[in-house]
Amino acid sequence: MEEHKENIHTKALNVQKMSNAKEDEKEKPSSRKGPDGESDPPVSPSQPNSDFSHPVYKEIALANGHINRMSKRELQVKLSELKLDTRGVKDVMKKRLKSHYRKQKLMQSAAEGGPTDTYYDYICVVDFEATCEEDNPSDFLHEIIEFPLVLINTHTLQIVDTFQSYVKPELNPKLSDFCVTLTGITQEMVDEADPFPQVLQRVVKWLQERDLGTKHKYAILTDGSWDMSKFLNIQCRVSRIRYPQFAKKWINIRKSYGNFYKLPRSQTKLSTMLEKLGMKYEGRPHCGLDDSRNIARIAVRMLQDGCQLRVNERMHAGQLLAVPSSAPVEGAPPPHTPGSRN
Repeated sequence: MEEHKENIHTKALNVQKMSNAKEDEKEKPSSRKGPDGESDPPVSPSQPNSDFSHPVYKEIALANGHINRMSKRELQVKLSELKLDTRGVKDVMKKRLKSHYRKQKLMQSAAEGGPTDTYYDYICVVDFEATCEEDNPSDFLHEIIEFPLVLINTHTLQIVDTFQSYVKPELNPKLSDFCVTLTGITQEMVDEADPFPQVLQRVVKWLQERDLGTKHKYAILTDGSWDMSKFLNIQCRVSRIRYPQFAKKWINIRKSYGNFYKLPRSQTKLSTMLEKLGMKYEGRPHCGLDDSRNIARIAVRMLQDGCQLRVNERMHAGQLLAVPSSAPVEGAPPPHTPGSRN
C-alpha cells in the first residue's frame, strides 16, 4: 500500500501527498534502452549476451519496429488472429504483441542455447492492511492487521497459491470506525488473531514449504513502497523484532508499470492500472487479499505484455533506496524468522 495506499492510508489523503513527494525525489527513470527502445533493458546485465549482440535481438528489434507502425485497428486484428487479448489502450496492445513475438524468439533461442527471458520462478505479492485513522497524525504508528500473500508462477503465468492472516495490533488494539469501514476488518477479527511475530512465523513456514529461496528463485512484489519501507518497518519496531531479510528487496510494481507503459506516476493507482489494461477490480477494495490478487493480475498481464519485472527497491539501515536496473538480478534469500531486537 503506498501512494495508492490510498489503500489504507492515503486513505488518509494528506499522507498520500507526502509519500508521493518522497517517491518522486527517490526515483528517476532509467535512460538505458534495450533493442526495443524500452527504458529498462530486456536482459539482465548478469545474463549472457546482455550487450544484445545475439542475432535474436536484431529479429526482435525488426518485429518491434513493424509493430510500432501499426494502427490501433491493425493491432486489434493481429492480436485477435493470434488469440491474444485485444483490450487496453494502443500502447498496451503494442506491448502485448511485442511480447508475443519476443517470447517466441527467445523460446527458440533458449532451445538453441541462446538468451532466455526469466528472472524469477515465482513472484510473491504482498499488500498489507494496517491500523489507520481518518486523519492520521504525522506520528501515527500504523500496525499491520492483515498479512496476505499471493503467489505467481512466472513460467505458467498463473496465480498458484494464497495466504491470509489477520493480525492483533498491540499499541492501538481498538480499531477506528474509519479503519473498520475502509478495510472490512472487524474488531472481532483482530481480537481473535495472533500478534504479528506469530503471524510472521506462519508466513515464513508457508514460504519455506514452497521451497522459495532454495529450490525456486523468487521475489517479493508490492503496490508502491509503503508496505515494506513503512508498514513492515514500523511493525518490526513495535513487535521488537528485526526486519526480515527476505523482505529487504522487492519489486515496486508502480515504478515498473510507469516505466514500462510510459505513464506518469499519477496513473499508477491500482484502479487506474487495471483500467488502462482493460480490466476491472475483482473483490472488495482495501481487503488485503483482494488487493493482492488484483495486483497479481496486473503483474501477470505485464509479464504477458513483455515486462521483465525485477527488484527495483530495497531497505538498507532502515532507509528506502532504489535498485538500479544495472544491478545484478538476485532473488530473495531463503525465508527465516527474524530474531528479537535488543
